[in-house]
Amino acid sequence: VLSLADQIAGSEASILITGESGTGKEVMARYIHRKSHRADKPFISVNCAAIPENLLESELFGHEKGAFTGALARRIGKFEEANGGTLLLDEISEMDARLQAKLLRAIQEREIDRVGGSKPVKVDIRILATSNRDLAQAVKDGTFREDLLYRLNVVNLRLPPLRERPGDVVALAEHFVRKYAKANGTLERPLSAEAKRRLAAHRWPGNVRELENAMHRAVLLAIGPEIEESAIRLPDGQPLAAPDPAVRTAQTAAGAAEAVTRAFVGQTVADMEQQLILDTLSHCLGNRTHAANILGISIRTLRNKLKEYNEAGVSVPAPQMGASAA
Repeated sequence: VLSLADQIAGSEASILITGESGTGKEVMARYIHRKSHRADKPFISVNCAAIPENLLESELFGHEKGAFTGALARRIGKFEEANGGTLLLDEISEMDARLQAKLLRAIQEREIDRVGGSKPVKVDIRILATSNRDLAQAVKDGTFREDLLYRLNVVNLRLPPLRERPGDVVALAEHFVRKYAKANGTLERPLSAEAKRRLAAHRWPGNVRELENAMHRAVLLAIGPEIEESAIRLPDGQPLAAPDPAVRTAQTAAGAAEAVTRAFVGQTVADMEQQLILDTLSHCLGNRTHAANILGISIRTLRNKLKEYNEAGVSVPAPQMGASAA
C-alpha cells in the first residue's frame, strides 16, 4: 500500500482511501499530503459524519454575512482554507445527497459557491476522501452518487485490517511504545517475547487504533525491565489471551507468506522470472533438463535464458558432480 501511495502522492489525482474503522485512513491521507508537492500548503480535514447536515454545507463552502439566521459575518469554508493544499473528506459516505451534487460541481469546476453568495470562488485544491463503507454498494442502494464516486475514486487505496497483516503488529506495537514512552516521559522498555507472541496472535478488531490504545496503556502499566504480557490490556481491562498453538502456526505461516510477498514488491516480472529460474536450477544442482521440467518450459528456452543471464554478467549455477548438464 505504501509503495502505491508513494507512486501517486506527487500527482493531482483524487484518491479514495477505504478500509475498516481504525485502519489508519487519515494517517495515510496525511502521509500522501506530506509526500506531495503541496506538502508546504494546508492540510484540512473534515469529518462528514460528525457535522450535522444543516451545518456541513456552510462548513465546507463557507457563507456570506446574512446568509441565514446567525450568519453575522462572512466565513470562509474548508475548501477555501485548503486552497493550494489538500482537503480530506473523512467518511464521505455519510454526506447528504444534495450536498453530494454541490461537491461534485466543486470538484469538476474547481470553484465553490458560498452559502448566500452571488458569485463563484475559484479554489486550487487536491481532494482525498475516506470511507469505511462499500461505496459501490451505496451507489446500488441509491445513497451515493455514481458520478461522484468516479470523480473521487481515480485511485483507490484499500487499507487491509490488522488481522490480514500479522507481520505488522509487533513493529507497530514497538513504534507506539516509543511514541508514548516519550510523550509520558517514562522509560522505553522492550516488549518481552511472550508479549510479542500474544500481540501477534490477537485479532485486533479495532485495528491500529485499538493496538495504539493498548500500547499506550501498557507503557503506563509496565513495571520491570520489559513490557510483559500482563501490562497489555484490552478495552475491558482483560489481559491478552495466550495464543492457541494452531493459531500460532497459522499466523507464523501468514507472516512468512507476507514477507515473501513484500520481497516481490518493486521487482519487475523479468527480475522475478530470473530469480525463479536460477533458484530452480540451483535446487536441481545445475541439471538443465530437470530444471526445465520443473519450470514447465523447454530445454531450449531455458538455455536461451541462461545465455542471456551469462551475457549480462549474472552468475549461473554450473552442473555439480553427478548432475547432468543435459
